[in-house]
Amino acid sequence: MTTLSSKKIFFLSGVILWVLISCGTAQAQQDVPGSKDHPLLSRYPGSRISYYDQKDYSVFYVLEAPPGKSDYDLNACRKVKLEGKVTRIEYDIPAGKSALEVFRNYESALQKAGFQVLARLTTKDIRDFMEVDCRFPGIKGFGSEDDRDHFYLSARSPARDKYVSVWVGEGYMGRPAKAAVGIVEMKSMENGLITARDMKDELTARGHVAIYGIHFDTDKADIKPGSEPVLQQIATLLKNDPSMKLYIVGHTDNTGTLEHNMDLSKRRAEAVVKVLVEKYGIEKSRLQAFGVGPLAPVATNSTEEGRALNRRVELLER
Repeated sequence: MTTLSSKKIFFLSGVILWVLISCGTAQAQQDVPGSKDHPLLSRYPGSRISYYDQKDYSVFYVLEAPPGKSDYDLNACRKVKLEGKVTRIEYDIPAGKSALEVFRNYESALQKAGFQVLARLTTKDIRDFMEVDCRFPGIKGFGSEDDRDHFYLSARSPARDKYVSVWVGEGYMGRPAKAAVGIVEMKSMENGLITARDMKDELTARGHVAIYGIHFDTDKADIKPGSEPVLQQIATLLKNDPSMKLYIVGHTDNTGTLEHNMDLSKRRAEAVVKVLVEKYGIEKSRLQAFGVGPLAPVATNSTEEGRALNRRVELLER
């Protein structure tokens, strides 16, 4: 019996459904005692949990590839240390399912949920990182020597408060394919604060950065109290690099007309520019405000969670 929910990514013919899985008795008996799917990301259908560990506060590592180095080059990736609530789950994949098929389902699910891919690797050497740095015990010596049999993906939520890593290895010598899923819920980012260093790293790696800590009343462009910490970090970013120039781009959800949202998003971007200039002393010539309304969503507009992610300000380096 499967019940619907907006809290879990579930795979079905390559399409994401937001559901809460009520596992049958047979499936529950196969999973290791005390284990369960994470509320964010479900198992590939038919898989069983062979290892489970969750800590309220721990350390976890993901890999992030520099621009142009997203595939194959493990040595070029940056190892990112994360702290927060950490969940580690290993799954045995159903017989007859290839590692690539399972990996593509996870990849598609995360991308359709608005997660940003940080690294995407296909090399057997990734096993050592997952075993030693990420502490997944069940993948020790796992898989064949063929690089194509090992797939890794790391991704970050649009709000930058959740990270996911997925490794899938091909089965061998009668063992089924295995998936190792790590999920980090960032405790230190619950207030939505993103630092100037975070912004700089994101601009360097991706060319743009989403800001969620600038708050507006519904249908208004006045910046609300409580937005100052993030505005201060943007000012610090600009002061640390006097040559930097930015586009400030407003985004909305799709509630209301397109014309209204296009105007609202531009006025909100202009409000950010005004504060940076008048309160923090940034030269106005370094900033340009634009609004794209609902035309560049990072999540679905069919849920409140998705609409909240789409309402944001982005910085783009000029």
